[in-house]
Amino acid sequence: MKEGFRQAMAWLHTWAGLIFGWLLFAIFLTGTLAYFKDEITHWMQPEVQAYPLDDARSLAAAQTYLQQQAPNAARWFITLPDSRDPGLSVMWQDKVDPGKRGNFIQKVLNPVTSQVVEARESRGGEFFYRFHFQLQMPYPWGRWLSTIAAMVMFVALITGLITHKKIFKDFFTFRPRKGQRSWLDGHNAVGVLVLPFHLMITYSSLVIFMSMVMPAPIVASYGDDSRGFFNEVFPNTHNATALGQPGKLLPLLPMYQQAREQWGGGHVGRLVVNNPGDVNASVNVVRSGADRVAHDFGSSVSFNGTTGEVLRVSGEQSLPAAIGGSFYGLHMGHFAGPVLRWLYFICGLAGTAMIGTGLVIWLGKRQLKHAKTGVMPFELRLVEVLNIASMCGLMIAIAVFFWANRLLPVNFAERSDWEVQAFFIAWGLSVLHAVLRRGRQGWVEQLSFAALLFVAIPLLNALTTSQHLGVSLLSGDWAMAGFDLTCLASGLFLTWAAWKMQHRTAPQPKAQGVRALTLKQEAN
Repeated sequence: MKEGFRQAMAWLHTWAGLIFGWLLFAIFLTGTLAYFKDEITHWMQPEVQAYPLDDARSLAAAQTYLQQQAPNAARWFITLPDSRDPGLSVMWQDKVDPGKRGNFIQKVLNPVTSQVVEARESRGGEFFYRFHFQLQMPYPWGRWLSTIAAMVMFVALITGLITHKKIFKDFFTFRPRKGQRSWLDGHNAVGVLVLPFHLMITYSSLVIFMSMVMPAPIVASYGDDSRGFFNEVFPNTHNATALGQPGKLLPLLPMYQQAREQWGGGHVGRLVVNNPGDVNASVNVVRSGADRVAHDFGSSVSFNGTTGEVLRVSGEQSLPAAIGGSFYGLHMGHFAGPVLRWLYFICGLAGTAMIGTGLVIWLGKRQLKHAKTGVMPFELRLVEVLNIASMCGLMIAIAVFFWANRLLPVNFAERSDWEVQAFFIAWGLSVLHAVLRRGRQGWVEQLSFAALLFVAIPLLNALTTSQHLGVSLLSGDWAMAGFDLTCLASGLFLTWAAWKMQHRTAPQPKAQGVRALTLKQEAN
């Protein structure tokens, strides 16, 4: 019974990993890139230059600009520059008749001159963040599919632990240049090395979408009034309505400083000014989610905009909200400093590698059985095509996304949409190439092309902008320089991978060797 249970878990681990493996690879890789989404956005909008941080100067520049351009707006939104995002972002909503929503207008300002920065239109790192849980699909289908994939990933992790009874011993075992054994050793090593991260990131993703996948408790408590649940979880600030009398808005800096003192030095995420030209104006200073692990969606301090009086201070989180906020904070990693964020990134790459090696092992194990005949069944050929396109093809698509950002004209209409279309066109062409080129040659050619694209990105950046490595390193713009250097390192790694694949010895198994390896893999 015990052995039968382990074999059942091995079967579930294998087939769950195969069916959802290609999708999970894309979700993990794009989610990993999203840990640096602000840095990616900065690189993709090189017109937004980094300056030494000065919140007082930036806040004064934003208020001056908004009072000139939108004095009668319904509300202002101000997001100050930080070490990751150098842009001073302002947005306002037009005032319209009651019951209607005005248009939102967003600008990026130079925090020194308060002039508008004409930055190129781009999705930036937000594309990877949105793709990894929406899959570029209409709401809510993409979220449902990614959540189902997360459930399958969680099942695969648990069944993998059950199946590999010597998993911790195998973690210290790596046999290089042994074909399938090397892939299996690598799969086990990356799986065990960052297992806590895999479990945390997968389970927390389910908690984030708990209201979607487990609505029964909400229905039991609120019936058809699901909006009532969300109003309690994310309470409104209940801002005072405009009186229709002109008023003078006080400088925002003292309110900003008072809110920080209220939080014991906590950082400000954004400022929202309601009815800025009215005598009943109010200012909501919202706390940054990067202050602590447990994210608090409602932490804010509200002021009367014309007197500076404190109107309201949000209370402490309830225990359920703190637990949910902790899972959200751990998953998003907003609290992480540079070192911890790189650790998140490396663990995400390890998770991606674990999925990729699992797909390679599944195919390689079955290819060995047909090595003598030289005839591969259709289903194995299909898996081979999907393996090449889902891994190498995705890397090519990501690189093409970055290339499109630099090659498309700055004033090109619907520019950001064409960046995304270039991503999917490149991915689709990689599928076609994998169909036409068989086996190892397909891997080598796509890996080589991806390597070329990534290695050339720093050169492309130097040829198309003034923010090349020589400038960004000297000015201390580590986000811009780090992107170029990471692309260069990625290209070198892909070059090594293509070389290894090109010089890999073709499998020439003996019948007994194949059977022994198969039995050993099933036992482990």
